[in-house]
Amino acid sequence: MDEIRTATLAAPPRLGGVRLVAVDGPSGAGKSTLAARIAAVVPDSVLISTDDFATWDDPVAWWPRLDSGVLRPLAEGRPGRYQRTEWPGGVPRLGAWITVDVPSVLVLEGVSAGRRAVQDRLSCLFWVDFADAPQRLERSVRRDGEPSRPYFRRWQEFEAGWFAVDDTAARASQKINTG
Repeated sequence: MDEIRTATLAAPPRLGGVRLVAVDGPSGAGKSTLAARIAAVVPDSVLISTDDFATWDDPVAWWPRLDSGVLRPLAEGRPGRYQRTEWPGGVPRLGAWITVDVPSVLVLEGVSAGRRAVQDRLSCLFWVDFADAPQRLERSVRRDGEPSRPYFRRWQEFEAGWFAVDDTAARASQKINTG
């Protein structure tokens, strides 16, 4: 973790005065765990998960909400704001408004966090991988419950195609294998 902390703090801010750190990789690989650790050891950091935006039916097209609501304001030295996706009764809907004060480091975690569209604003891109897709599926289902299994199967198919086209892993500053 010291190496990741050092790399994060050594990287130049590229989102105005903010260091934008993306933690990306396939579902069930351990992104959330790593991102939480980074946020815990890097001073003045804020953690946002793409889970606050994505839904089963909209895995990546939500990006403009994050960009206009959070990334652009932070780049201008202003607080950001977004409406978090909530799941009452298992149905996604826009919920609570979240204000993001200007941090030194913004840790963005989740599938597509390090997408090509944000490459020029990233200070660091950490790719978290766990090659065994069936085990990653089991990890995800264990975390989110058995009813999520068919959705995660479909999600894994989507993300494999997404990563092949976006080539996220090849652009990573550092690759971390958790399996």
